[in-house]
Amino acid sequence: MTNLTISLDENLVKQARIKAIQEGTSLSAKIREFVASYAQPAASAAPVIIPALPVSKARGGLMPGINPDSHRSMLDAMDADQQAGQVS
Repeated sequence: MTNLTISLDENLVKQARIKAIQEGTSLSAKIREFVASYAQPAASAAPVIIPALPVSKARGGLMPGINPDSHRSMLDAMDADQQAGQVS
């Protein structure tokens, strides 16, 4: 089992511990249940589909005017590259 460190408001943690004790369990157990249900949805739920991500086939680095810190700039450049490839 792995340990996980998270930062939470002190009063929130106290309230959660009291509620867990009232339910006959521990806060750690409740958090494990939540993370398990979050990561592994019920079988009746629709399966998680991970979409294919666009991959650029461009070579030679970034073209002038493309901001590598901007997702929009990168996607626009990829769209332009794909459209140029369809025309020729």
